Amino acid sequence: MNDSLKVCALEDVPERGARGFEVFWDGRAIPLIVLRENGQIRAYLNSCPHTGVRLEWRADDFFDAEGQHLQCTTHDARFRPEDGHCVAGPCRGQALVAALLEERDGQINLLDPQSLPRSARRR
Repeated sequence: MNDSLKVCALEDVPERGARGFEVFWDGRAIPLIVLRENGQIRAYLNSCPHTGVRLEWRADDFFDAEGQHLQCTTHDARFRPEDGHCVAGPCRGQALVAALLEERDGQINLLDPQSLPRSARRR
């Protein structure tokens, strides 16, 4: 795990919120959803396990109307923010692909980008 990529500043992700980012590694874009809650940062590949499309329809709009689950706007799949597990929709029982992050000195970095699959189609 020698590679790391700058994703964003910690302050770019609102508390109890999520933002989408793209990082570039080895000639490809890696779309990420970065979440922050109670000081915890986590990230998932922005790719629905059902069809591979990105979850949001509008930029940075990842949560359902209740603000409880991440939602794929294509087929209404719902994912728990704490572990990416799908609890409703066509990919129920599957999960978003977790990305390994590091926060250091107010900066969020993606660790081990080569471990992420080459999925996540653009809309």
